[in-house]
Amino acid sequence: MKKIVFTFLLALASSPFFAQTVFDQFEGEPAVSAVTINKKMFDLMSKVKLDTSDKETLGYMNLIKKIDNLKVYRTQNERVSTQMRLMAENYSKTAGFTALLTTTDGGKVVRIHSKQGTSETQLKELLLFIEDAKTKETVLMSITGDFDLNEVPALTDKMKIPGSDELRRVGKKQ
Repeated sequence: MKKIVFTFLLALASSPFFAQTVFDQFEGEPAVSAVTINKKMFDLMSKVKLDTSDKETLGYMNLIKKIDNLKVYRTQNERVSTQMRLMAENYSKTAGFTALLTTTDGGKVVRIHSKQGTSETQLKELLLFIEDAKTKETVLMSITGDFDLNEVPALTDKMKIPGSDELRRVGKKQ
């Protein structure tokens, strides 16, 4: 009995260190391109010597120090796209997210949801979902940490992740 209790407690205590998310099921899916960057990689990236006289690079370096996890999933598969949409909607509702932006423009649907941090623009988690009818591409991005919404477009620009313009728009409204 002691072994069972010990194993259970160990599993509970270690689970936060693995940073598993509800979206991890898409990582093994053949129809999905997945990029996952964890805290350790962001720590290593923040130690890279770059030209800190450039304001944009400096902002990018400050942001990556504040991020714990970044996950980006892309697909053009209709079935997987539907799964992503339903999972993102369900997760944002059950996890207590606030809708920051929902827009439809020319067949492109963008939804941005967040969990607020200590201030109006300070976030603990950001969820970005894009469905583009023209390109048939769906993008799902999750960022966790303790960061400012206004800093995120620098990251999405550098990593060439769609949604930078929408993120800038939301940041200006806050």
